[in-house]
Amino acid sequence: ILGPSGYRAYEGTNTGGANGIYWLELIERLTDGLVRVRNLETGGKRVVDRSTTVLEADLLYPLLRGRDVGKWRATPSALILMAQDPLRRCGFAEEEMVRRYPRTYAYLKRYEATLRQRAAFRRYFTRRTGDGRTVETAPFYSMFNVGDYTFSPYKVVWPRIAASLAAAVVGPVGGKPVIPQETLTLVGTEDAEEAYYLCALINSAPFNLAAQSYAQKGGKSFASAHLLTYLCLPSFRRADSRHRALAALARQAHTLAAQDGAALAALEGEIDRLAAGLWGLTAAELHEIKESLVEPT
Repeated sequence: ILGPSGYRAYEGTNTGGANGIYWLELIERLTDGLVRVRNLETGGKRVVDRSTTVLEADLLYPLLRGRDVGKWRATPSALILMAQDPLRRCGFAEEEMVRRYPRTYAYLKRYEATLRQRAAFRRYFTRRTGDGRTVETAPFYSMFNVGDYTFSPYKVVWPRIAASLAAAVVGPVGGKPVIPQETLTLVGTEDAEEAYYLCALINSAPFNLAAQSYAQKGGKSFASAHLLTYLCLPSFRRADSRHRALAALARQAHTLAAQDGAALAALEGEIDRLAAGLWGLTAAELHEIKESLVEPT
């Protein structure tokens, strides 16, 4: 299990401390592609006045917050405004926003001063010129940790601050990819079966013990993206019956997660058995791994 993975993990989308501007709740769907929304009270350091406004729906995506994710479950509970070009890794040009999304641009313009004051914006999107001036290199509403992976249709997600790994698969909602926040780690895939396969391995006992042996349980970086640099997730092969079986079991686990009973426990045991075999572990070694994961009373 120790060794480089066939996958790369990423941190979720980061607003730079401006969640209260970008995180929204849906109030009403209107005509002509418009929606009425209200920004959320997030309890962050940066206090933002709450208001109700009408925006173009195109740049609104389902938001997955840390509290929305548990083992075998992930359900978005809000919306996030994504005025971000994943290829250029900065906000869409202001000219384009004014032309295509005038309501959204006007909403962001309302918070321009606050958005420019973000420490991360000043760090990543400003530079000093030769004559000592500071110039901005991206629109004031630019965000952080957004790439093409952010818009992958399927994602395996798990909280990065935790004592053990608890992953889930999330797919498109309303035809749009779900956007995880920065307290979540993600691996994006184009294929649902591949995502369920990865989720099965990440939630397995062998992978959890390896993670707990490598990183500090409960620490801020315990389950961060760096895990897949040091722990091996073999690349999905559809031709391998074990890979397909793991994917099918993980899909079932998502269905049983709300019950959290004997059926789920038995299914997780089968996932552990298949995962152990994939890494070349014996039944005796798997038993010892599970014993090691039991917290002392």
